[in-house]
Formats: sequence, C-alpha cells, structure tokens
Amino acid sequence: MAPVIQVEIWSDVVCPWCYIGKRRFERAIESLTTGPEAVDAVFRISYRAYQLDPTAPKDGSTPVREAYARKFGGPERAEAIIANLTETAAADGLDFRMDIAVRSNTILAHRLLWFAEDRFGNQAQHRLKERFLHAYFMEGRNVGHADTLVDIAAEVLSVTAADLHDFVSSEEGVGEVAEQMATAVSHGITGVPTYVINGQWAIPGAQDSETFERVLRRAVERSAG
Repeated sequence: MAPVIQVEIWSDVVCPWCYIGKRRFERAIESLTTGPEAVDAVFRISYRAYQLDPTAPKDGSTPVREAYARKFGGPERAEAIIANLTETAAADGLDFRMDIAVRSNTILAHRLLWFAEDRFGNQAQHRLKERFLHAYFMEGRNVGHADTLVDIAAEVLSVTAADLHDFVSSEEGVGEVAEQMATAVSHGITGVPTYVINGQWAIPGAQDSETFERVLRRAVERSAG
C-alpha cells in the first residue's frame, strides 16, 4: 500500500510568500506524481490558519501600501518591497496587483477554509484557498469582508450563499481555527508559509520547487521503509 504523506501548510490569505510558495510547492507535487520518476505515495495536503496581523480590525481595511509603510519604515521602503514581491511573483506566473490590494482581518477567511475542508474535503479547500489568494492579490477585493468571502466561496463550493451566511453568522469553526493557530505556536511556527510533513519535519518559507521535491521524496522513502 502506498504511504500517505500528510502535509499541513500554515499560511495566511494576505501573505505574498504564501502564494508564491503555493505555486512552487504545486510544481514539486506535480513533479513527484507524474513522469518516469513519480513516487508511489499519496499526498494529503491541508491548509491551516495563521494570521499575520490578528489585531487588524474586522470592520475595516487598509491599502496594502499604507500597511507596508507603517510596518517597514516608510513609503519608499514599502514601494521597494512591493516591487520586489511583484517581480518575484511574476517569475512564478503570478500577476500581483498590490497597488490595489487592501489589508484586513482574515479570521473569517480561515473559518471558511476550515468549512471547505470539513464539508467537502482537501480539494475543495485547495480551490477556495486559491480563489481567496487570487481575489486579494489580483483583484483588490477585501478578504476580510463577510459578503465578499461568501460570494467567493459560493463560486467554489457546492453550497448556497444563504447557507454560507448562516455559517459565518454562527460560532461554528471558531474553536477549530483557534486550535490551528495554537498548534502553530506549539510547533514553534513564527512565520508563514510553513509546511509540516507528517507532523515531524517543517519546511519554512517559500522554498524553490527543487527543495520541496527533495524533502518530500525523503519523507516518502522514510514512510515506505
């Protein structure tokens, strides 16, 4: 029987390196599962909650340029960081529009990602994660706003907007998402993205695809042995 490799990815939907890392990780998985050197393994990938700014207000938003200027020491430094991120993302096939991106509290997005996995499985969660990232980085949408998130989730999941509104108005998923964030602390995760393989090995940051592939191959070999 093929070994199952569990990969838990702690990330946030407003984290540029999380999106860049997602593309690089996906290329590694594709390389591992196709072609003459494909491994005999099942990769079970789940996204876990992490907030870059848990203190961000839930009822507002801030242009990312302003947020970066406050965090990194002024407008000029913010512009340099944004330019570098945009160039790096483009090399990985991502057309960042950080000039229109707005920062806000992402706790509700994490609850919906939990909901997607709990109700529909990993693949549905992956689709929703991709859609949230695209909405933030390419479309300038407020991924902290309940109506915006519900509209996006209704596009991706087999559930009505009314049912999604009922979910976000409830307390469902609140404890589970809090537990995911507490687990990040217990694992010593202080930045994202962080990839935890079989609960034992952690890969920090948006590594290149070759690094991801090398570590995952090693995990398969150890699991098979």
